[in-house]
Amino acid sequence: MAEREIYRVYSEYLKEKYGEKVYKLPVNLPVTCPNKCCGYGCTFCSRQGTGFEAMSPETNVTYQLTFTKEKIERKYKAHKFIAYFQNYTNTYLPLSKFRTFIEEAAVMDEIVEISISTRPDCIHEAYLNVLSQIRETYGKQITIELGLQTANYHTLQKINRGHGLAEFIGAALMIEKFGFELCVHVIPNLPYDTLEDIKETARIMAVLPVSHVKLHSLYIAKDTKMAEDYLAGKIQICSIEEYYERLAWFLMYLPENIVIERLFSRIPEEDSVFSNWGMSWWKCQEDFLLYMKEHDFYQGKASGEILAVPIKKAGFLNQ
Repeated sequence: MAEREIYRVYSEYLKEKYGEKVYKLPVNLPVTCPNKCCGYGCTFCSRQGTGFEAMSPETNVTYQLTFTKEKIERKYKAHKFIAYFQNYTNTYLPLSKFRTFIEEAAVMDEIVEISISTRPDCIHEAYLNVLSQIRETYGKQITIELGLQTANYHTLQKINRGHGLAEFIGAALMIEKFGFELCVHVIPNLPYDTLEDIKETARIMAVLPVSHVKLHSLYIAKDTKMAEDYLAGKIQICSIEEYYERLAWFLMYLPENIVIERLFSRIPEEDSVFSNWGMSWWKCQEDFLLYMKEHDFYQGKASGEILAVPIKKAGFLNQ
């Protein structure tokens, strides 16, 4: 059973969409997160956010994209790219600056798509209007990436996310009105979640207008509140075997059309106190795919169980 037969692989989706392989180019903007402005932010978030390999936010957008694009072109003979505004909360910029930065990427011919990472509580129609105008003017596809992490609002409180489930649902529905694709970030092994929480998170993804899901195995970055708690023995991380089970059920509850961008996180070893159970991400992924094959699990296998279960079980549809 090939990887693409187990779940809908992002790279394959991009090939189908654009006719060839497409690469993401990270862009780092001079922006922070409202959650950090109100305190220390999410308990797992490091000082530099997620931009471990990104350039300085003071570097202009054109240079960041051109420099990274040229390296990938030489190595992979690539021709099409996605400008990925990755770090922190990109819609937490003044609207005029936001427009300027996104347009700087949109004017580049090799950029076929723009992906913007933000928070559910930082989605506003004014910003979506700007993106809609840019899409119309430059003909670029746009994806919005929202960090949800879990549908369990108790866990969201414990990791100090600064938003609940309702903000996410509202943001997802607003994004749908503008016709943008929506990618949702989920961490299946947060220390406060159970297998049932992961299943419920998948079920919510399944009934909302979600196009992509990006799954992150929890890493614990140095100098974070979560690192402090982990080293003090206040929190426990599930075993890798349990992570495989959580991941498997998450995928099985998702409809087959949802694209999976990632299954495991990556972080430089020197920046973390825990990551992927001491294994490389590719070894984790290899073992997980074997686990799925051995159990005859695949994306969408249980998705038909989500709605109207009592009616189906009672057999009323056949009466």
